[in-house]
Amino acid sequence: MAGARALQKEKTRQAIIDAALMHLSAEHSFASMSLREVAREAGIAPTSFYRHFNDMEELGLTLVDESGLTLRELMRKARQRIEKNGSVINTSVETFMEFVERNPNIFRLLLRERSGTSVKFREAVAREISHFKDELTEYLMAESDYSQEYAFTLAEGLVTLVFNAGAEALDLNPIEREKLKERTILQLRFITFGAASTREKA
Repeated sequence: MAGARALQKEKTRQAIIDAALMHLSAEHSFASMSLREVAREAGIAPTSFYRHFNDMEELGLTLVDESGLTLRELMRKARQRIEKNGSVINTSVETFMEFVERNPNIFRLLLRERSGTSVKFREAVAREISHFKDELTEYLMAESDYSQEYAFTLAEGLVTLVFNAGAEALDLNPIEREKLKERTILQLRFITFGAASTREKA
């Protein structure tokens, strides 16, 4: 019985998260979302919301954490494909752009809260982006024998470029998005080749 209750509680919690994500759009930000509309979409009474989250801010922070985790898991899988003789840059950019195309509301949440008014939200998004930089730093150190500082500097530039491309891709049609993807791949190659050349001359 206790297990069934725990399972139902987790299902309701996930329904609240899904409801909030469904309400996110280019016109509807998380800041403009009300607890009542989230509860209505999730099929629960507003008072039931508080059995799962203390307030809307906690829900928003959960969305940021889970969104970042989902994207990081996709990028890890991309690196696994790379290990099977795939292109590092091509596979990474294609995976990232697929995520943005399939989950525009999630990516908009990360972008908006990155520079939002809430300190906790900004810190949460910064933490997620930091995870990306750290994981890419470790990958670059292992694959290219870069020092930690050199690899981090390169990773920071690559992550910034890709995130900016993702933001631009949100409002593009498929043809424009494909052209952006190609430019991004070329720009990443410029940076990585330049990094290798710079290290050799140092």
